[in-house]
Amino acid sequence: MTAQERERPDGGPSFLVTLLRRGTPALATATTGLSDEVADPTPVRALRRISRMAGPVDPGFQDNLLLRAARYVALVPLAYRLIAVSGQFFGYLATRGSAGLAPVAVVTAGSVALSLLGVYWMLRRAPFRSDRTAWLLAGDLVATLVFELVIGATVPSGAFHDALAVADKHLLGNIALLTLALGIPAGLGLAVLSFPVRLLVGVINSGTADLAQAGSLYPPMLGVLFTAAGALIMLGLGTRLALAYGIRNGRLAERARQHRMLHDTVLQTLEAISLGPGDAPGRLAEVQRLARVQAMQLRQAIEAAAAHETEERSRPLGAKLTALAAEMARDGLRAQLVVSELDEDTLSEVRQIAIRDAVREAMRNTMKHSGTDQVVVRVEERDGGIAVIIRDHGTGFSARDRPAGFGISESITARLAEVGGTAGVESSPGSGTRVTLWVPN
Repeated sequence: MTAQERERPDGGPSFLVTLLRRGTPALATATTGLSDEVADPTPVRALRRISRMAGPVDPGFQDNLLLRAARYVALVPLAYRLIAVSGQFFGYLATRGSAGLAPVAVVTAGSVALSLLGVYWMLRRAPFRSDRTAWLLAGDLVATLVFELVIGATVPSGAFHDALAVADKHLLGNIALLTLALGIPAGLGLAVLSFPVRLLVGVINSGTADLAQAGSLYPPMLGVLFTAAGALIMLGLGTRLALAYGIRNGRLAERARQHRMLHDTVLQTLEAISLGPGDAPGRLAEVQRLARVQAMQLRQAIEAAAAHETEERSRPLGAKLTALAAEMARDGLRAQLVVSELDEDTLSEVRQIAIRDAVREAMRNTMKHSGTDQVVVRVEERDGGIAVIIRDHGTGFSARDRPAGFGISESITARLAEVGGTAGVESSPGSGTRVTLWVPN
């Protein structure tokens, strides 16, 4: 599919429908189908603006950066579960005392542990793995149903309803979590499934199926579903609008750059011609000289931009680093490049450029400080991403006596941080230095 087809996926599903069906992962399609009308600053009716933002998208396209950023939305229902379940437990403790306290405490501890695990999973530095996240969501769903059954099987009937309220808070949080992570069908499915489960819990606890008790949680369930759906809509439309404005401003900036280039070249020549013949031979010679110089500048600018775009888009990471090694060799640093077999299709162009530029900076540090003219650059897959290790056997240094500007400069860490990567340095006097760069796939 071409970039133009991605920009205007006519006949594709609505972004709003895709978002409600798939949850926050659908934000990865938000960059498709963005027309200039979405970011048009001209005042229009709110519903018209919203209809433009909710227009068709390409559901098969995924922006990996948006996909990774979208996962942080799950922190909201996880935080709700931590607060609500703990608060309900202390309310039960104040009301019922020690009656049925042990199973309620176990359910509370299990809920808090699952929520903390979810928060850790969202915030950890390791690469995001959607397959493992699916297993975590499945395990959390099973635990939600088990919590209800544990309360029904172990808590005395007199304290049953108060104890069940603790498990119900976890259930409500999980409905919100599934709605945001997987879409409204997933959240609604859990809400429907909870009815027969709550009937079964009532039978286990008292021997009777209490329809009123089983259905009593549906008003708050519908409230959670409505709130989560509203959050999805606001987040999705806001993201689309922000992206559209960013793309529009980028185009305006590029257009201004092109205008400056034309002003400084072609326009000057045309103005010189328009001044009239004057001293005809001298004027003609001056115009010819100016035209030659500016034609050369314009051609160089166009060719450089085209060559840069073609090179960076067509070369895999290994080829980019090979070209970099040749560039550094001209400056006197001999680099041995070792590239493992990589699945380079999974590494975005932005991350490849960030890695290349960070490697260049690390190699320049080697040239300035290591006392050696040889370095080994190894590229390999590691921890769901691509790692590049720059190793030299120079003088090395201790962390306490690190020379100014040596090791991991701010430019390296900043480049990698912008694309979700990390950088680290290991060195000791006489043992050389190892710089490790890593970016997620």
